[in-house]
Amino acid sequence: MNKVGVIMGSKSDLPVMQDAIDILKGFDVDVEVDIVSAHRTPEKLFDYGKNAHTRGFAVIIAGAGGAAHLPGMIASLSPLPVIGVPVKSSNSIDGWDSVLSILQMPGGVPVATVALNGAKNAGILAAQILGASDLYVREKIIAYKEDLKVKVNESAKDLS
Repeated sequence: MNKVGVIMGSKSDLPVMQDAIDILKGFDVDVEVDIVSAHRTPEKLFDYGKNAHTRGFAVIIAGAGGAAHLPGMIASLSPLPVIGVPVKSSNSIDGWDSVLSILQMPGGVPVATVALNGAKNAGILAAQILGASDLYVREKIIAYKEDLKVKVNESAKDLS
C-alpha cells in the first residue's frame, strides 16, 4: 500500500503539482493523478475522499488555489494523511488565500501544509510517511538526503 494520490482542483494546477509527481516517481512510489474540484465536482470529491483508503492509497497530496477547499474537504472525509499544497493561481490573492485556507484547519481535521507552490516538499513528505514502514522507500529518502548534502558541499567548494 505505497500508492499516493495526487489531486488538484484544476488542470492549471498541474505545472506546480508535477513536482510532487516527479519526486515520488523518483522514489519508485506509485502515483495516481486526478482532477477533483471541491466546487465543480463535489460528488467526485466525496467519492474520492471516502474511498481512497479502499483503493490502496496511503497518502493524499491535494493542491488547490484560490479558496483552496480541496485539501481540507478530502481530510474531512478520509482516514488517510492529507498534505495540502497551496497553489498561487490566477484568481489568487498573491497566494495567501490558498495558504490560509489550507493552513487554518479546525481541530480534528488536520492537513499537513507545505509552502506556496511547494509540491516538491509535499512529495518528499509523502515518501517519508511511507518510509516510516517501508524500508525500500526509506532507503531512497536516505540516499536523496545524502545527495543533497553532497551537492551543498560541492557548491561550497566553488566559493573559494
